[in-house]
Amino acid sequence: MSSETVAPPAARKDAAPNIPGVRPAPVIASIAPGRAPPRQWVRLGLFLLLPLVLIIGAFIYVTGGKVISMNDAYVEAEKVGVSTDVPGIVKEVDVRENQHVEAGQILYRLNDASLKFALQRADAQVGMIGDQLGAVKASYGDMQTQIAQANYDVAYYTTEAGRQQDLLNAHVASQATFDTARRNLENAKQKLASLNQQLAGIGANLNGAPSGPVQTNPRYQEAVAQRDEVARELGDTVVRAPFAGIVTDVTAIAPGKYLPASTTAFYLIASDHVWVDAQPKETELTHVREGQSAKVTVDTYPGQIWRATVQSISPAAAQEFSLLPAQNSSGNWVKVVQRVPLRVRIDTRDKSLPPLRAGMSAEVEVDTGHARGLPRFLTALFGGPKRAN
Repeated sequence: MSSETVAPPAARKDAAPNIPGVRPAPVIASIAPGRAPPRQWVRLGLFLLLPLVLIIGAFIYVTGGKVISMNDAYVEAEKVGVSTDVPGIVKEVDVRENQHVEAGQILYRLNDASLKFALQRADAQVGMIGDQLGAVKASYGDMQTQIAQANYDVAYYTTEAGRQQDLLNAHVASQATFDTARRNLENAKQKLASLNQQLAGIGANLNGAPSGPVQTNPRYQEAVAQRDEVARELGDTVVRAPFAGIVTDVTAIAPGKYLPASTTAFYLIASDHVWVDAQPKETELTHVREGQSAKVTVDTYPGQIWRATVQSISPAAAQEFSLLPAQNSSGNWVKVVQRVPLRVRIDTRDKSLPPLRAGMSAEVEVDTGHARGLPRFLTALFGGPKRAN
C-alpha cells in the first residue's frame, strides 16, 4: 500500500458520520518525506555503539591487569605461648586479660625463695673452692722447698758414700759404715722421687699453672658457672614480655598455681608486627615480585585501607607441604591450578587506623606495574597454540 498524506478526521469535510455499531476507517499518519523514523535511529545508534564498546573494552583489557587481587587472605601476627624454664608456684600476675603490654614489661612472677637459698649456697661454694685452691698453691710452694732440701740431701749422701768407699778401699772404715752411707743415699733419692711426684699431683690440681690466678682454675670456674646458673634461674622467675603486644587467656593462671618448667601460662600476640598470608593461584604470580606495593582491606573495617609490601613468596606450592601430596602417576591425570602462599607485610605506623587482629579475613591488591598487553589479549581472543596429542 502506498503512503499518502491523510488529513486529520476533524479537518476532512467528507468524514463519515459517527454511526453507532459501525467501525470507523483507520487513520493513516503522515510521514514527512526524507525523514527516517525514530526506530531506525535507535537501530543505527546500537550498531555504532557495539564496536565502540568493543574497542573500549579491548583497550581496558590490554592496558589493565596491573593489579592482582586476592580475597582468600587472612591477617597473621607473631604469637607466642609465654612460659619459663623454671618450675614454681605463681606468686603474682601483673597483667589482665587483653591488656596491651610493652616489650620487657613484667607479666607474672614465680615464688623464688628456694632459688634465693640455692644462690647463697652457690656463692658459698665459690668461696670454698677459692680457699681450697689457695691452700693447694701453698702446698705447692712447701713441696718445692722440700724438694730443694731433698736435692741437697742426695748431694750430701752421694759425697758421704764416696768418702766411705775410699776409706773402705784403704781399709780404714768398716764395711758396715760403707753400707750405712750407701743406704742413706738410696733413701734420699727415693724421697726426692716421691716429692717430685707429689709436686706433679699438686700442679695438676692447679691446672698446670701453679703461679696463675685462682679464677682461671677449672674447679673455680665450674663453681662460678653453677652460681651463675642459679642466678639465671632466679631471674627467670620474673617473666617479661619478649615483644610488644596483647596478652590473652590470662585467666588460665592465678596466684598459687604450680607451673612445671616450660608450661605455657598464657599467650602474647604482637600488635606491631602484622602481615597477611594469601593463597593466590599460580597463574596470578606471573609478574608478582618481592618489594612490590600492595593495599590491604579487612572485612571488619569497610573503607579502611592499609599500605603494605610483598614480603616473600613461598618456594613451593601449598600442596607440597601436605601430609599426603597428590600423586599423578595414573593415566587419569587432571591438571589442577595450584596455590602458592604469599606473605604481605602491613605498615602499621599509621595509628589512626583501627587495630588489626590475627585471623581477620582480608583482601589484598598487589600492584605489579605490568599490564596484560596485546599478545595476551590476542591469546585470550583466539586461543593459544594447539598441542599435538
